[in-house]
Amino acid sequence: MGAHERLPGLGGRRRANGTLENEILALLQSAENALTPAEVAERLSTPLAHTTVATTLARLHTRGVLDRTPQGRSYAYTPVTDEPGLTAKHMFQVMNKGTDRETVLTRFVDELSDDDEDLLRRLLGTDE
Repeated sequence: MGAHERLPGLGGRRRANGTLENEILALLQSAENALTPAEVAERLSTPLAHTTVATTLARLHTRGVLDRTPQGRSYAYTPVTDEPGLTAKHMFQVMNKGTDRETVLTRFVDELSDDDEDLLRRLLGTDE
């Protein structure tokens, strides 16, 4: 199995991309301390092979989403930040992929609700 893990009892359907990563991130964010791949696998809603969990954790670490520290013959993983921090990091990474920051930011702001626009103004200190 692998990136498109087959779910038992679902007629061979595969997990949607990112579903396992999201579940693992949520699990780690709610944990009181760092978890090893075996501990993560024990806590997942759907049983998965240890290697699948370890590979997913390693990918999240490579992408800068998780920190890891050696623990025995494995690693223990923790999120680099909380859920809002990860969302902000993702938004920043997506924005950096574009070639026209001004247009991207303009279109982003144009799509904000009035409440979000007011919040952004307050955060930037530009209340009018």
